Amino acid sequence: MADPAPVAVATGEPLLSYLDGATGERTDLTAQQFGAWAARSAGLLRDGCGLRPGDRVAVLLPPHWRTAAVLIGAWSVGLAVSFRPRALAGLPVLEPGADRPYDAVFVTPERLDDWLEDVPEGTHRYLVGTGPGPLSQVPLGWLDWSAEVLRHPEIAPDLGALRPSDPASPDGTSYGEWGAVSREYARQLDLRAGDRLLVDAAEHEQPLKWLLAPLAAGASVVLCANLDPADRDARAAAEQATRVL
Repeated sequence: MADPAPVAVATGEPLLSYLDGATGERTDLTAQQFGAWAARSAGLLRDGCGLRPGDRVAVLLPPHWRTAAVLIGAWSVGLAVSFRPRALAGLPVLEPGADRPYDAVFVTPERLDDWLEDVPEGTHRYLVGTGPGPLSQVPLGWLDWSAEVLRHPEIAPDLGALRPSDPASPDGTSYGEWGAVSREYARQLDLRAGDRLLVDAAEHEQPLKWLLAPLAAGASVVLCANLDPADRDARAAAEQATRVL
């Protein structure tokens, strides 16, 4: 992840598209627009929360464009990210320090209210909605990410300060190792610069598949929530997808 992704998406074309088949929501982000959200998220963590390289954040979010901004923002300022997919709710987290509060926690309202979840404690706690606009209600002790992130400018952090050997995950997996895994998975998918990858969000929670590998290859992503399997081929054709996952 420390290596720059190949430049392949034409200026003005979407780098990341998010579609929700249940609500009809669609968000298209160019590389510049996505970079702005990731920079704001980085500023929230670095300047708003005062976090520094090596601090730990827990992310309990589904595949979504906001999740992508949270993840890239956190990694771009050297934080160690513990990503927890919904499929592992209620299972023990086997990583160093999992029994201690994290420096920041990000979770959806749905998972916060789910009795199966064991949402970790955090010094800074953010709710991240998956619908358009701000959240209508935010419990005491939590903040709405979509509102707080807008308090920070679109200033990208200094990526040159990151070292490939720095931990990108609390288990010690480094930025360099994640970068190598991302490139290898992109190779397995035969992803190349300029490809457009359609992803069924319900089938692929891990950001390696829907975010890191495409970025490593220089591909764009169409992330589909609530995708009817019967409509997959038609959706891929409509989105001019060259690969389907």
